[in-house]
Amino acid sequence: MGEAGTFFMMLQQEKSRRELVEILACNEETARFGLALSREEARELAMRRDESLRKWERVEFGRGILEKLIFMFCDSPYLDQDNYAEVLEQLQDMFYEFKNETLDRMTDDELLEFMREQFDEVCFGDVEYLEGTCLDRLAQEVRRGFEGYKATGGRRVYESISQESRWDQELYMEVLRDLCWR
Repeated sequence: MGEAGTFFMMLQQEKSRRELVEILACNEETARFGLALSREEARELAMRRDESLRKWERVEFGRGILEKLIFMFCDSPYLDQDNYAEVLEQLQDMFYEFKNETLDRMTDDELLEFMREQFDEVCFGDVEYLEGTCLDRLAQEVRRGFEGYKATGGRRVYESISQESRWDQELYMEVLRDLCWR
């Protein structure tokens, strides 16, 4: 390996070291929610990010999306220490996939806001439902020209694109009252 190769390797090692420090620094904030990544989990997430970038043929300049993902999801009621690293890994991969699927028309923040809202309010922590239904539906609509997410920063748009019928709270309460008074 020549001088250029050695220099490049040193740069990569320094970048990896900085990324690890930045990811682990997120633990100061996430500890309030009972969540922390071990050094090994942080390394694994960084490695998985690189795999996702290759898989989805994406390039990142500067800081990656992982820190934003961590801070966006750390207070979700559907995350706990047992599933934290695994869910982050899945969300990270989905993020890159759906940046492509939405043709990069959505900003990172719009997509993250959409993902978080659906993860909590529609999917109740089910990452497969988030990917296979909510994000898939959003991507289809964005490719068709839907821009409703722009005015809200990615929030409160799923009902306008959803094809699933939701339960009616008033009807539920009425039936519940009827059952209780019988």
